[in-house]
Amino acid sequence: MTADTTTAEAGRDFIRDIVQADLDSKRHARVVTRFPPEPNGYLHIGHAKSIALNFGIAQEFGGKCHLRFDDTNPAKEEQEYIDSIQRDVRWLGFDWGDNLFYASDYFERLYGWAEDLIRAGLAYVDDQSQEEIRLARGTLTEPGRNSPFRDRSVEENLDLFRRMKAGEFPNGARVLRARIDMTAGNINLRDPVLYRILHAEHPRTGRAWSIYPSYDYAHGQSDAIEGITHSICTLEFEDHRPLYEWLLDKLPVPSHPHQYEFARLNLTYTLLSKRVLTELVRGGHVGGWDDPRMPTIAGLKRRGVPPEAIREFVKRIGVAKANSVVDVGMLEFCIREVLNRTSQRRMAVLRPLKVVIENYPEGQTEELEAVNHPDDPAAGTRTITFGRELYIERDDFMEDPPKKFFRLSPGKEVRLRYAYFLTCRDVVKDASGEVIELRCTYDPATKGGNAPDGRKVKATMHWLSAAQSVPAEIRIYNPLFTNPAPDAANFAADLNPDSLEVLRDARIEPAVATANSDDVMQFERQGYFVRDRDSTPSRPVFNRTIGLRDSFAKDAAKS
Repeated sequence: MTADTTTAEAGRDFIRDIVQADLDSKRHARVVTRFPPEPNGYLHIGHAKSIALNFGIAQEFGGKCHLRFDDTNPAKEEQEYIDSIQRDVRWLGFDWGDNLFYASDYFERLYGWAEDLIRAGLAYVDDQSQEEIRLARGTLTEPGRNSPFRDRSVEENLDLFRRMKAGEFPNGARVLRARIDMTAGNINLRDPVLYRILHAEHPRTGRAWSIYPSYDYAHGQSDAIEGITHSICTLEFEDHRPLYEWLLDKLPVPSHPHQYEFARLNLTYTLLSKRVLTELVRGGHVGGWDDPRMPTIAGLKRRGVPPEAIREFVKRIGVAKANSVVDVGMLEFCIREVLNRTSQRRMAVLRPLKVVIENYPEGQTEELEAVNHPDDPAAGTRTITFGRELYIERDDFMEDPPKKFFRLSPGKEVRLRYAYFLTCRDVVKDASGEVIELRCTYDPATKGGNAPDGRKVKATMHWLSAAQSVPAEIRIYNPLFTNPAPDAANFAADLNPDSLEVLRDARIEPAVATANSDDVMQFERQGYFVRDRDSTPSRPVFNRTIGLRDSFAKDAAKS
């Protein structure tokens, strides 16, 4: 398949147009992209956009995409995050093959190039504190001030830098800065920090290094070492591009990649700041990085979101040059679209109400046939057990219903899915007046859910055998934030107190309990559910992936 054909199928955007033009003009013989995560947390849905873009372009144009860890800050990086990132990229459906790299692979080379900058008079060791450097940088309307250490000799700078590397100085005592222009309109060119002292254990290099390169310094040079042709970043790095190019121009790098920026993903009811996500985990607001309420790839996976839905979502939102906010409803639409097609149907009663069918023989049961997928005959059927005592959904009964309530109420006839017509005759309550049981009758002539006399009912309800169904815990997830645009600075104020509801008395089909499958299934009339890792044979636990419709948005509109 040619590049022209594949890109047409994938959909055009300005970055793919640039790639195509570069190939057509022979500027590059082969496309090489990279996904460069910092291993200081788990990947989130925003990263999925970058992953799909970088790996997607490489696939579509017959190139390759590197996975390169920006492991330049050991104070925040852990092997757990490295492992989770690789796992999540693979789960999304992408593979880097042999092209796994780390910025730490290049520490010696980066250090040598830093000494080259010092020898050329383009870098110096600064003894100012971080706060002093910040104050001297100036503002968007005021130029910065030169450091009092800016004019040190090459010999003194080399000596100090080598002693920094040898670990002679404490954290924060000195930094290496580029000597560019403290009056530059772009603040990123006002003598940016290239190296800082950091005595910390590195996941890969241990204690071998006491100084570490900044992201701005390591990024472009790593791209150049790897022969990256299109260094694709989000828009916040646009102002960093002049520094990216300055460093490439001043150093003897083996190639000269170009940086391109695109709009990052922003979602309603969602925060994707890694700082916020870290605080949510460490503050105990969620149960971990893979909590199904989290927008992390691990959380979405545990919730039962299929990778196909995430890829389709990223494809639909496209690649733009301007930041915008995407309604989370679009992601939910993609999830439902995939799951509706792929998920087999089962029945579950989340809030059980007992039904006793008084005219059904005691001790008798029968097996009824139920379809596994209404649109896929190849999915086959299964048997479900019907008997005298059943459970129905508590919300499917009202003792004093409003006019348009068509489900079960005293004297009202409804259809039980795959079974019979049922009529409520009596209501049993406890001492507090709560309904605890319904006494009903059924019509034996309506087996299969159709009346031979042609009478119609307006409601079909799901149900389960009281004797045969299995107790289960069901976890219902709603958005983590109540505000469509939560405040990152004060996110705790926008946390949704109803983001998790745990139903410990639910009932499920025996086939669900014994399947022990990670496949998402539709609980009829309830939504899509997946077995959680907390599940045990004696106590099944299921997470709701998503409802059949956006009930949260409707509830929010009413409040």
